[in-house]
Amino acid sequence: MFAPGSSNNLTRTTSHKVVIPFYVYASMSFFVATLILFVGAGDFAGHYFQPRILAVTHLMALGWGSMMILGASHQLVPVLIEGKLFSDWLGYASFILAAVGIILLITGFYLFDFGWPAQVGGICILAAIILYLINIAASMIQSKHENIHALFVFTGTLWMMITVILGVLLVFNFQHNLLSFDSLHYLPLHAHIGILGWFLMIVMGVGTRLIPMFLISKFDNKKMLWWMYGLINGAILLFFLSFIFKPAPIVYFVCMAAVVFSIVLFIVFCNKAYKNRLRKKVEWQIKISIASGWMMLVPALVILIILLLPTIFRRMENLIVIYGFCIFFGWISAIIFGMTFKTLPFILWNKKFHAAAGAGKTPNPRELFDQKIFVSMLLCYFTGLLLFICGVAFKMIILLKTGAGLLIATSVLFNTNVFKMLRFKSGKQ
Repeated sequence: MFAPGSSNNLTRTTSHKVVIPFYVYASMSFFVATLILFVGAGDFAGHYFQPRILAVTHLMALGWGSMMILGASHQLVPVLIEGKLFSDWLGYASFILAAVGIILLITGFYLFDFGWPAQVGGICILAAIILYLINIAASMIQSKHENIHALFVFTGTLWMMITVILGVLLVFNFQHNLLSFDSLHYLPLHAHIGILGWFLMIVMGVGTRLIPMFLISKFDNKKMLWWMYGLINGAILLFFLSFIFKPAPIVYFVCMAAVVFSIVLFIVFCNKAYKNRLRKKVEWQIKISIASGWMMLVPALVILIILLLPTIFRRMENLIVIYGFCIFFGWISAIIFGMTFKTLPFILWNKKFHAAAGAGKTPNPRELFDQKIFVSMLLCYFTGLLLFICGVAFKMIILLKTGAGLLIATSVLFNTNVFKMLRFKSGKQ
């Protein structure tokens, strides 16, 4: 559906000038995050509330995951609503604010200084999300085309805004005591609204649209999509209310069950799309994207262990570190790897070759990046991921350093392919 020349081309509405900066920034953020991971590898064998762990976590969540989502969705939402992006200028403004804000915030976390850099950084990120939300909402209103996938994106952005508002309050609370409890008390609420409301909502909403498209599958089941939507939002609301008023373990079990069931529905949806595909040969990018659905269950299993076996958790406090690592370096990174090398080639193909498509021979979008580098990246990634998790579990520095080193190699290979696409010219690579 997104092949060059298609009427529904992925790049038909939004200028590449809006989208590409997000991809580049996210790619570089991933590289910097892996460097910090390597330098502070020993910290990951201890408590999770440490400067470098906070810096890596937020750089992966904001600089890597969120910037990639923001960039891709400026391109994908117009496709979902069959209309145009409301404003390119709002896209530019949201990028600049987020780019500056992330640098300031991460610097504050790395130096463990919650003064003006972290505070101004948080405010800039919040302003970026608000502008993005306005742009998406105005685009949907302007289009007047109802689409559940776009609703996932819009609702996810609302949860992201709430996550950032709470995050900004927590940063200020370190110095000004704005909240009833210390900032550490609210960290689980801040983290889970972001993970479930932003990342899970966006991945499910966009994934259930793009995966069938790339597989050329006619499978669709709106009922399953509404169940996913209702279960995730219901779980977040219940968790929010329980956390604020009276935390109750049984409520957390109900929330967890709802989330796990929604993930299972997502996996079933993707598998059915895979089985009903017209395209028999499935590329690695799509295989990784589908596999990331199963990777969602890993952090869910970790949380289940923490809830069911609190005695074991007290002896293994590093389960929290494993949980966060599996989310940002595991599930989220895996789906980014898959989708980046399906969406970015088409965006760049449209920029470089669309005008010449009917006049002569043009390269296939998948020729813009190196398949061997992509496969090598995946080998480094999965090996590094496994070694680092083992290093955290057994508190072995050699495993932590080796795993982090392989993840640096992963980021270098990822960036190599991204910049290879950016520099691609017809006739040479």
